[in-house]
Amino acid sequence: MLYQQRLTELTREHADTLPAIFCGVLLLFGWFALHLGFLGWALLLLPAAYVIGGYESAKEGLTTLVKEKELDVDLLMIVAALGAAALGLWQREYHLIIDGAVLILIFAISGALESYAMRRTERSIQSLMKLTQDTATVLRFGKEEVVSISQLKVGDEIIVKPGEIVPTDAMIVSGYSTLNQAAITGESIPIEKTVGDEVFAGTLNGYGALKLQVHQPPESSLIQRVIRLVEQAQDSAPPSQQFVERFERGYAKLIVIAGLLLAILPPFIWGWNWEVTIYRALTFLVVASPCALMAAIMPTLLSGIAHGARQGILFKNGAQLETIAKVKAIAFDKTGTLTTGQVQVSRVIPASGYSELDVLKIAASVEAYSEHPIGRAIVLAAKELDWIRAIEVRAIPGQGIEGRVEPSSGNELESQVIVGKENFIHQYVSELPNELKQLARILEEKGNTVVWVATVSQISVSPTSSQPNIIGAIAIADEVRLDAAIAISRLKKLGVEQIVMLTGDNEATARSVAQAVGLDQIHAELLPEDKLHIIRRLQQEYQTVAMVGDGINDAPALAQASVGIAMGKVGTDVALETADIVLMADKLEKIEVAIRLGKRAQVIVRQNIAIALTSIALLLIANFVGSINLPTGVIGHEGSTVIVTLSGLRLLRKL
Repeated sequence: MLYQQRLTELTREHADTLPAIFCGVLLLFGWFALHLGFLGWALLLLPAAYVIGGYESAKEGLTTLVKEKELDVDLLMIVAALGAAALGLWQREYHLIIDGAVLILIFAISGALESYAMRRTERSIQSLMKLTQDTATVLRFGKEEVVSISQLKVGDEIIVKPGEIVPTDAMIVSGYSTLNQAAITGESIPIEKTVGDEVFAGTLNGYGALKLQVHQPPESSLIQRVIRLVEQAQDSAPPSQQFVERFERGYAKLIVIAGLLLAILPPFIWGWNWEVTIYRALTFLVVASPCALMAAIMPTLLSGIAHGARQGILFKNGAQLETIAKVKAIAFDKTGTLTTGQVQVSRVIPASGYSELDVLKIAASVEAYSEHPIGRAIVLAAKELDWIRAIEVRAIPGQGIEGRVEPSSGNELESQVIVGKENFIHQYVSELPNELKQLARILEEKGNTVVWVATVSQISVSPTSSQPNIIGAIAIADEVRLDAAIAISRLKKLGVEQIVMLTGDNEATARSVAQAVGLDQIHAELLPEDKLHIIRRLQQEYQTVAMVGDGINDAPALAQASVGIAMGKVGTDVALETADIVLMADKLEKIEVAIRLGKRAQVIVRQNIAIALTSIALLLIANFVGSINLPTGVIGHEGSTVIVTLSGLRLLRKL
């Protein structure tokens, strides 16, 4: 049973190799039969070699012709082979049938080699799919139960034992361990994880047993998003490949017309005999076909995508691998991008009549609904306090958040809570206390971000009567990433002409971070649409501009940029969906790797195109001077195709 299963797997894996093998065997026996004088056997074996070796190519070529009304390379090869066979039967020059069969065989071998190369390219990406688990061990009613991943729900508690693969993204509620995240984030060293940390599906648990709580549906896990993006990348062709495909269709028509003219005119112009004329025309169809040119681009780009995935850089399609090589300016978001995004409340400044606990409780009532790192930091600081969640909460990207807190007793007033920047608070409160403003300025100069907390209390019997009130301010500190300055320096050495920061934070905080990492420009206190406008201005000046961000407010700029780059671990779903490239480990130095990968891909593509065009030109010249026969032309043509395909696989190696 195991033997049969293994045989089935091998047959499936090498399905495109078997026709070439059988074609070669039949051709060999047919050649022996012809030379030994068994003409009947030869005329039986050689057509069988044609059918087995050329079936798939004929099928694809005819399908393209019938459905798309277009000629392709496969059909040209079949026509040339059948033409050689017909000419051989007509002239009783049976060696021409052998030539046609050799053409079919070499074309089948070439197709098998190209398929192998493409499988090797895709295998390193598709290995991610093997990281997905089919089942998970769930705790239900105090007992462990193995269920299908599709049956998991948000809130379920699952057990992951040492050495097991994490089945879905979840939060650790009990236990401590190290997890190998290399396949997901590209980090080679296992990462320590404990209670409160998030773990990703497909990562390998180390020495400790973990109890996890599912916090999002399994289909939304990081590994599933990666798989969807990889499938999208494989299905989409970059502009250069699309151009070559359009070129191939027109080129194939031109080759057919030229082939017909070469099959008719030479006897009248140069006095060739008809056998030589038709033979040269058939050889022309073979050597002039753009197989190598078609293989010059896509294998290279897929290899680059595979290489990037191993490095924790996820390209959504090959077009972005091309584009990132041309980047001349890069815009960075601040929080979560140049900084760690793990912000903490550094100081609480209460207004007169309030305590620090009052400020945190009131702010947390609305920030509990926020996805912004600042909001999460405030909620974390207030987690031990007893506060009431607000209702009708509304976030204004780049400005702040507001909501309504209902009274918990008859003596309290219904309040509208507002948390945000100073200019946002000014929409509700005309004047801020001077002493608080002075303290806020000092904190901002030290790199803190300050958000203000205010309420508008409404008397229940008279909703139109309201009184704005400043509760206080909260200072938030965010550490600059340790690798940020080094990454910026390397990008400048790589040829990036302008590196800027786009942030909704205040200018003092932005300047503090910019000085620490060595940026060229800063643009502070921006709304999402402001970031979008600045990206457009940069594109007018530098043409190709990259944007690096992680938040909802970065999404418009990520979409507008020539290349949008999202931070994979801290990035919001909106940013990850909008971006073209995802840095799985949030390492800024990977941007340099991505650019180098794009530049290397461009070099290889140019080399491949040069090889393909040179090969076609040399074979055409040789055909017209009569120095090659059909099999030699096929070997030269298909050999160049294999060479450029294997050349593209060089990107699988380290840069």
